[in-house]
Amino acid sequence: MRKIRDIMTSDVETCTLLDNVFEVAVKMKELDVGAIPIVDHDKLAGMITDRDIVIRGIAEKHPPSSKVERVMSDHLVTATPDMSTTEAASLMAKHQIRRLPVVEGDKLVGIVALGDFAVDEMTDDQARYALTEISESENHIQ
Repeated sequence: MRKIRDIMTSDVETCTLLDNVFEVAVKMKELDVGAIPIVDHDKLAGMITDRDIVIRGIAEKHPPSSKVERVMSDHLVTATPDMSTTEAASLMAKHQIRRLPVVEGDKLVGIVALGDFAVDEMTDDQARYALTEISESENHIQ
């Protein structure tokens, strides 16, 4: 059985609680990513997505100089490196998330995204299941 550690990205770019929304957005652009974990001394404190910036930042008229805490998600669903890929895919489907931070204790050690499942032959079906569940729920919301 495949483990998250087998497919996760372990070299994760992060921002800190000292950064502002503009700095996070610039990093997202530079890295061509849609989410950045927020850490406080290596401890996972939250996650900020491009959607968070739009919904909680711009739509609520917070300036780009706002601290990340104003717009980040801080109630996170996480995985551990030893979690099975099947269990992680189920978590992602259940909670309607496309990216799952991987932690040991409170320390961020990686991140796994739906794309990581899709490029791994052995987890392709799990990615398909998770994406189907996420997409179906999103269609019901609209």
